[in-house]
Formats: sequence, structure tokens, C-alpha cells
Amino acid sequence: MGGICMHVEREICSGLKDEEIQEYIRLIRKHIYDHYSGMFREAGGAFEYKFLTPGSEQYDDVLWDWDSWLSNIALRQVLLELGNAGESRRALDYERGCVLNYLSWGGIDGWIPIVVGRNTDVRECKPADIYSTNMHKPVLAQHAAFLVSLADGDAEWLREKFYYLQTFINNYRNHHRHRCGLYFWQNDHGIGVDNDPCTYFRPPGSSGSIYLNCLMYKELQALVYLCCCLQLNEIALQYEKDAKELKEAIMEHSWDERDGFFYSADLNLLSNENVEGIHSGMPRDWECLIQRIGVWSGFMALWARIARPEQAERMIVEHYRDNKTFNAPFGVRTLSKMEKMYNLRAAGNPSSWLGPVWGVSNYMTFRGLVNYGFTKDATELAIKTIKLFGRDFKRFGALHEYYQPENGEPILNRGFQNWNYLVLNMISWLEAKEVVVEF
Repeated sequence: MGGICMHVEREICSGLKDEEIQEYIRLIRKHIYDHYSGMFREAGGAFEYKFLTPGSEQYDDVLWDWDSWLSNIALRQVLLELGNAGESRRALDYERGCVLNYLSWGGIDGWIPIVVGRNTDVRECKPADIYSTNMHKPVLAQHAAFLVSLADGDAEWLREKFYYLQTFINNYRNHHRHRCGLYFWQNDHGIGVDNDPCTYFRPPGSSGSIYLNCLMYKELQALVYLCCCLQLNEIALQYEKDAKELKEAIMEHSWDERDGFFYSADLNLLSNENVEGIHSGMPRDWECLIQRIGVWSGFMALWARIARPEQAERMIVEHYRDNKTFNAPFGVRTLSKMEKMYNLRAAGNPSSWLGPVWGVSNYMTFRGLVNYGFTKDATELAIKTIKLFGRDFKRFGALHEYYQPENGEPILNRGFQNWNYLVLNMISWLEAKEVVVEF
């Protein structure tokens, strides 16, 4: 089960014998061990509880949704390797506080913010129409489930505010779900993968993002697990049904048999009701159209274990290994190089996901490769990521937010930590040591 430290039964990667790689691993470990405590923040201001911050100057004292979740996965790997029981216990309040802070801002309507700063007045920043814009990404139950699984299923710390976790999920289900069964973004604000062409500058409610739907599938599974831990077994069955239906919708509407890839869906179709005139003889019988845009998040179907084995095989052989599209010397291009929108120019708002290599997309694609037994590909991607970050530490003494795919040169935001620290989890997998994984 995700969240629990697992021993990887495999031979240590022969590539680790390379002296340069070993030097990079030593540098990575030293820098992460020396600076991980920069994630910890105390309660106060908007925060009722202690919490974790992404840990660079640009994100110095804020709580972010998927950032805090993935940073926590990396933090637990650090704590595992340091082996300091006292430090692990101390971290627990900060980890749980990420979830509890967000739930403290929840309510009957299910709206929960994406990001909050210490001086934020959450009531003031809540939109008048909460269904016209995006909210916290569906990773909150996953974050909670990760922490509960580390505690052998003890979810009592969550019980008092568990209602707000359910209203959050119910908000998504009732207001962010298309009739075809896929979930959609309300707009292009705060989606995490900022300028993904499948969502960026598109009409409201029109993007059945594969990235969003893979997160949502895992979120529903996490909520089932949490319900069971709290002995809410009958409720768990309902969320289990939701997860099953979502997987079926992803298979029907996002898998493209022609290309052998999972794509986002275009939901921006005119109403098919009460059709009159020239079209009345045969109204359309499709609910959405596939968006054949090569975005890295298609590989999240492997991370979420949605793809069937034969689908995973096609995705890796026909897409992941293709140097003309996603496969680059320093990792996974976030947009296929064959797309007309491919662009590496630096941008901070929105951050650029039009091709640059990000640590998080490398990591999540890596996890998908591991899930489906593509060990050689996973090994190569892990080593590419070690080289990317090892060079950065050696030259600049810090990591950056994203990089050029061909030569690994940093593009933006020196000092970025966050999910980049997940390289440590990749290293431990290569070394056949215990690895901390997300739920």
C-alpha cells in the first residue's frame, strides 16, 4: 500500500557504479539533508496548525495543495534515511497540519482554497460563486491517506474534520463532473500544470483534463481507504462506486486506440437537446471529443494504475521512448516536441509546462514506469533526474523550478525545493533500499 516504506527486491542498478553519478548522489543527499527542515512552518495568522511549505524563497510561508502533498512524500524519505525517531515524531504535527489547516477552511459547500499565505483572510478570498473557478486539487484525501497508512491505519486525528473532506469530494462530484463521467476544470486558474494547452485559455468548464481525472481517481480510492479506517464502511462503498465509474469514463473518453495514448477530452460541445431543423434527423451521439495533444500527463494513467497492461505497453513503446516527442536527455518533456505550442521561454505566471523538464513530471512518470514493470525505462529516467539535479547542486548550490530538456540548463527560480526532493526516493529505488511512495 502506498505511504508505507517498501523494500524493493531488485539488483542495485549497474549505472550507480559510475563515479559521476555517485558524486551527484552524494551532493543531492547532502543538500537535501542539510536543508529539508526549511519546509517546517509554525502555526499562526491564517494557520491554526503547523504545516509544510514548498521551501524556497518564492514560496516561503505559504501552504499549497499538491506541493505540500508531494513535498511530504519526499520528507518522509529523508526522515527514513536519517533514521532519527525523534525527528520523525516532531514532523508529524507539521504533516498532519497541512491536511487539518485545509479542512479547517472547509464547510458545507465543500469549497477549499488552493493556496493560503500566513496573512490571507480565507473568508475574503473565497469567491462569490465558488463554482465558477477552481479549488484545491483532488489530492487532499491522498495526503491524509498517506499519513494514515504510515500510522498503520490510525485515522482518529482526522475524524472530527472528516465531514469536510467528504463535502470537498462531493463538491467535485456534483459541480465539477460532466455528464460523460469525466471531471473538468472550471477555468485555467491554479490547475498546477499552468499553461497546459488542453486547458489554458479554453472556455470555462470545457477541459476534461487527463491530469485532473487521474488525480481524482486516486483521490476517490484514498477516500475509500479513509472511510474503512474510520469504520464508515457503508459510505466507502459509495465512493468505491464513484471510482469505478470514473475509471470507466476515462477508458471510454480519454484512451485513444488510434494513437495508443491517454488524452484530455474536449467538453465544449453545443447542447444536443431539442435539436430542430437540418440536424434533427441525426443528433450527435457522442458526449465529448478527444484532444489529441501530446501532454506528459497522459503518463499519469500509469501512475494512477488506470491503464491496462497492453495500453501501458503501447504508451511506453510508441510515446515515452520516442526522442521526437517526450523522451529527452534530462527527462520527460512536459509537452511533446512535435506540438506547435512547444515553447521553452521562461515564464513565472503562468509557469511553463509547454516542454520544459520538471522534477515532478519526471517523478510521476517514473512511478508509472515502476508500477507496470518497465524497470529499464524507470532506471534510465531516475539516472537522468540524478544528473539533472546533481549538476544543478554542483554548479549553483541549489535546484531550480524547471529546465531545458536537451542540456539540463536551469530556466527559472533558483532555490526551488518542493517536489524536486523526490529525486531522493528515486535514488533509494535504484539502490534497492526502502522507498517511501504516495498512497
